[in-house]
This record gives sequence, structure tokens and C-alpha cells, in this order.
Amino acid sequence: MIRVVIADDIQILRQGLEAILLRDEELQVVGLAADGREAWELCRTKEPDVVLMDMRMPEYDGSWGIRKIKADFPRIKILVLTTFDDRETVEAAIESGADGYILKEMEDSRVIQSVKAVCAGIRVFGDSVFEEMRRQIFSGKEKAGKVEGITPREREIMQCVARGMDNREIAAELFLAEGTVRNHISRILEKLKLKDRTQLAVFTVKSGLD
Repeated sequence: MIRVVIADDIQILRQGLEAILLRDEELQVVGLAADGREAWELCRTKEPDVVLMDMRMPEYDGSWGIRKIKADFPRIKILVLTTFDDRETVEAAIESGADGYILKEMEDSRVIQSVKAVCAGIRVFGDSVFEEMRRQIFSGKEKAGKVEGITPREREIMQCVARGMDNREIAAELFLAEGTVRNHISRILEKLKLKDRTQLAVFTVKSGLD
């Protein structure tokens, strides 16, 4: 069972999200919060696996909540669910330590899938969010197109990661075993001295390998 806290300043949206998540028998909503501080307090008392966090909330916003939760409860995954996909908001979430970023316009089933994926350690970004990152953050920057020490197969895997695909999807795309994909990604991260899939996706775009 995946334990979830929902943080949103609009009550009807909190309740609506709760109803959506409870359609899946693998998810349990253990608390509803109106801001980042309430979300942090629920993490202390309810010990959730995932926090579904809005970004723009009065007083203690999503950035505050993400930073505080990640500092005190690093094992808890945080999936941002918001209306905004502008550069400032996306960057604030990523820099604060969010494990994923999706938009409220996403279909209910994909929200549920995203919660499960983040809980499993997979970085999740909605298509429009990643495209906005690509368009704005790296706009006008020269692309190298080649990275020393990266094999053609590793480049293919990096391209898949940049498209937001998880290990299972990459394995199906490239006709590889899921464990092989996982090993490739670990080696790529080591080669490039990167910490996680998010940094790898950004590096791939920035380097023109996408």
C-alpha cells in the first residue's frame, strides 16, 4: 500500500484528488494539507510514501514544503501537481528537490500512474513540462552533439530518459532486458558524474544528444 499526503490550498481540489487516488486499491490517502507546512506536519505524524504537492499556496508554498520535507524526511517522494508549467515554477520545484512534476490537466489514470512511479524511484515529468524546460532553460545555448566516452547504445538510452521514459519502457523500445537498461543508466551516471535521471535528462538536452 502506498501512503499519500495531498497538499493543495483549495479544499475541493484536495477532496477531488483524494477521490481519484482512492479509486486504486494500492493507494491510501493518509492526510490532506492546505499548505507546505501542514504537509510537513503530516509527514511527521503520518509517515507517507509520497506527497502530492501544489506549488502556489499562501504563506508556506510548495517550494517551502518540498525543501523542509526533503531535509527532514529524505525517503519521502514528492510529486508536484500544479497548474503552472512556466520556467520559474518548474525550476523552483526541481531546485527544491521534487521527484516529479505533472500538471492538473493530466488524465486521472496518469496521475495515479505517476504517484506509483515516483514511489518506485522513477523521476516523472509531464510532456509539456519537459518541453518547457527544453525550450526556455536551454534556449539559445550551443549544442555539442557529442560527448566523449558515450557509446551509441548509451546515447539511445539517454535519449529515452530525456523523453521521460521509465526503465520498462526503455527496455521495450530498445529490445533490452530491464536489468540491462538499469545497468546502462548506472554506468552513464557514473561516467558523467551525475546524481540521478533528472540531471541525466537535462544533460542530454543541453548537450544536443536528444
